[in-house]
Amino acid sequence: MNRLRNSRFIRNCAIIVSVLFSTFVFTTVCIAQITTPPKSKLTIREDRDDEQPPSVGEMIEKQRILRQKKEYDEMLKRGDEALKLSEELETSFNKSESLSPRDLEKLAALEKVVGKIRNDLGGDNDNDKVEDSTGPENNARHDVISAFKFLRSSTVRLVDELKKSSRFSISVAAVESSNAVIRIARFLRLKK
Repeated sequence: MNRLRNSRFIRNCAIIVSVLFSTFVFTTVCIAQITTPPKSKLTIREDRDDEQPPSVGEMIEKQRILRQKKEYDEMLKRGDEALKLSEELETSFNKSESLSPRDLEKLAALEKVVGKIRNDLGGDNDNDKVEDSTGPENNARHDVISAFKFLRSSTVRLVDELKKSSRFSISVAAVESSNAVIRIARFLRLKK
């Protein structure tokens, strides 16, 4: 009888242990399905990337782009200023047919503004040579009236080239026009 009792006791204990073990396993599986998994370091980092400011490299690149846009806009403003100065000079000369001290100052300012444009474009002074002795620039050197007309047309051509180009390009025609404007402005300033 003792044996029978012991075997029943062992069998009942085994049933109870297996029931408890199964209950524990099933509840663990159910809880795992209900709750969201804890965030690992990888998923936390991905969530933070959306909220963080851009990296230093991106910020530097944005600043460089903004600086280029600003420089390009300033160059266009200088072109408009050069156009305005050349118009004022031409109208002033057409009225009085001579250069006043104020006109000489405007010629110097025009030369300075166009020089800045040329530097922004990456051009150089081209040694201030006039290569084509039959070209319109040399024809403009014959008299002051044609020099002023050439100055105005060259400035208009320069501004048109600046507006056609983008901040990513360098216009050879704009550099050549700026060189021509500077040479004629010097010619007129020295001719008095």
